[in-house]
Amino acid sequence: MKRKFIYPLLVIIVTVGFYYIEKKIDVTNTKDATEQIVKNKELSFFYLPTSTTGIVVSHDNYSLSYSEKHEQPEWVAYELKKEHLVKNEFKRPFFEVDNKVRSSSADWRNYKNSGYDRGHLCPAGDRGFSYDAFEETFLTSNVSPQNHEFNAGVWNYLEQKVRYWASKYDGVYVITGGVLTDDLKTIGYEAVSVPKYFYKVILNKNSKNSKMIAFLIPHEDSDRPLEDFVVTTDSIEKLTGIDFFQELPDTIENKLEASSNKNGWKF
Repeated sequence: MKRKFIYPLLVIIVTVGFYYIEKKIDVTNTKDATEQIVKNKELSFFYLPTSTTGIVVSHDNYSLSYSEKHEQPEWVAYELKKEHLVKNEFKRPFFEVDNKVRSSSADWRNYKNSGYDRGHLCPAGDRGFSYDAFEETFLTSNVSPQNHEFNAGVWNYLEQKVRYWASKYDGVYVITGGVLTDDLKTIGYEAVSVPKYFYKVILNKNSKNSKMIAFLIPHEDSDRPLEDFVVTTDSIEKLTGIDFFQELPDTIENKLEASSNKNGWKF
């Protein structure tokens, strides 16, 4: 073969070689990056409880388990970080159905003239750091019927206390909902159940000293102190059939969920 043909051939071989080497590196890096994203997502969602309905929906700023039977979530779960606590005067959006729920969530018109508020479970006040996050709380998969005195009273006070703890303890995990049973009255043409009790379970996960506190509050106006409503997480699990914080090591989970100790939580 003449020399003038050898050099172009070598150039082609070397170029093709580099191309396949770079492609392999790109694939490897992409795979590593994807695995890291999945790993991070799994870590960030460790706090999700079990679902008794099998209808779990994850939005950008909270997750939920929807009960078609009761037309509302059995739980809503989210992380409330200290940096989330930003106040913005956003315009209040309209409530919308959640199309991520495969059967669609209850229409907001079920609440019209019912005498009940569309009570947020992940509060809009916990998602004021961006308009998209704020707007996302106005899906009807994130609300439950609440009488106004309860919603604006003891329940609102508890939400404010959770924000205080998120600031003081550098973030908490929150799981909340109504206790859904078969004997509940309903509202609207889709028969949205009205819970008799609402609960909230809060975890401050700390490498040295994690702590948990749970509240079970009757759905009525009350001027009693929040401390009166502290119960064990175990007792709420028995009422709801939901396993909270299932990914915690059993020794830690069993200890925290059996306790109703208020020590370590500043009221």
